[in-house]
This record gives sequence, C-alpha cells and structure tokens, in this order.
Amino acid sequence: MAHVEAVCISANKGERKTPVAEVTLRVNHGIVGDAHAGDWHRQVSLLATESIDKMRAMGLDVTAGDFAENITTTGIDLVSLPVGTRLLIGETLMEVTQIGKECHTRCAIYYQAGDCVMPKEGIFAIVITEGIIRPGDGIKTAP
Repeated sequence: MAHVEAVCISANKGERKTPVAEVTLRVNHGIVGDAHAGDWHRQVSLLATESIDKMRAMGLDVTAGDFAENITTTGIDLVSLPVGTRLLIGETLMEVTQIGKECHTRCAIYYQAGDCVMPKEGIFAIVITEGIIRPGDGIKTAP
C-alpha cells in the first residue's frame, strides 16, 4: 500500500527540508511553517522514495527532504497521476496541480550528480481538506 515515508519543512526557499514528526495542512495555504506555503498552486510538493533511489544509484548520499519536497512517498507512481487527481493522505485531501517544474537555477544536487529528479518527477498540490499528515499515513486516490 502506498504511504508517506517522511514529511519535511524548511524556513527558507531554496534549501533542503528537514524531516519532522508531523505537518499541519491548511486550505488556501499549504503546510504550516513551511517556506513554500501560500495561496498559490504549489502549496505542497511530493516526491517518491523511488525517485530519490535513482539519485542514490548515481552515488549521491541523499534522503527525504534533500530535494525540498514536503512529502516523501512510497508505493505510488506520482508522475503518472494527471493534474486534477485528488489524493487522500492522512486526514487531508489534496488535488494535484502540476507535474514537475522548471528549474530556473541549478541546485546543489544538480551540480553534484549532473541531474536532479524534482523538476521531472516531483508533483505539486493544493490543500482541499486540511488536517495532519505523519510518516506511515496511507495514500490513495480519491474518486
């Protein structure tokens, strides 16, 4: 079953995020206490552990939050989800708004490995129903 591996936040944009015990999501905002929160279409970012494993295979010592993702998942093919897909995660309901992103500046990961998975395999969502998400929470698509 698909589930949350880690939840991560950072105080500033452009830096790795730190895993925490839980995150609180708010409608029209995103994750409370995270630099990327706000009333826009990329309130919450998600990246699969399987994507991080690709970077590990290239020799990088990376883990959850190192790609500035808020939610690290396992067991769900995030990039195959079409925009508009709704995800039930923990107490929350989110809607996928974007797959991948343009990387305006090359991050430290790109310079270390010559590539970065977040622009191609990360997804972004808005919060539809607020609540708390913790590592271990299940993930499923909503009808």
